[in-house]
Amino acid sequence: MKKYMGNSGFTLIEMMIVLLIISVLILIAIPNVTKHSKSIDEKGCAAYVKMVEGQIEAFKMDEKKLPISLEELTEKEYLPENPQCPNGSQLSISLDGKVEIADGTPSP
Repeated sequence: MKKYMGNSGFTLIEMMIVLLIISVLILIAIPNVTKHSKSIDEKGCAAYVKMVEGQIEAFKMDEKKLPISLEELTEKEYLPENPQCPNGSQLSISLDGKVEIADGTPSP
C-alpha cells in the first residue's frame, strides 16, 4: 500500500477542542441575550404606545373628537385587530386621550 505523505487533516483531538471552544462561547452568549429580552419588550411596548398615541392624534384631526376606545380605532382602520404591546400587555385609552398599559401604567 502506498503511504500518502503531505496529506494533512484535522485530528479528532483538534476537532474536539474546536467544539469545546464553540460550546463555551455559546454558553456565554445565550444568558446575555435572554437577560436583555425583558428590556427589549419594555422598549418595544413604549414604542407601540407612542405609535398608538400618534394614531389617536390622527383620529382626532380627522373626526374632530377623541376616540372612546381602541375598538373604535380598529373599526376605522387606524389600528390593526387586537392592538397590544409586543410583550402581550393590553392597552386602553383614558378619558383625556392618553394610552395606558393594562396594569394602569400611563404611557412613558
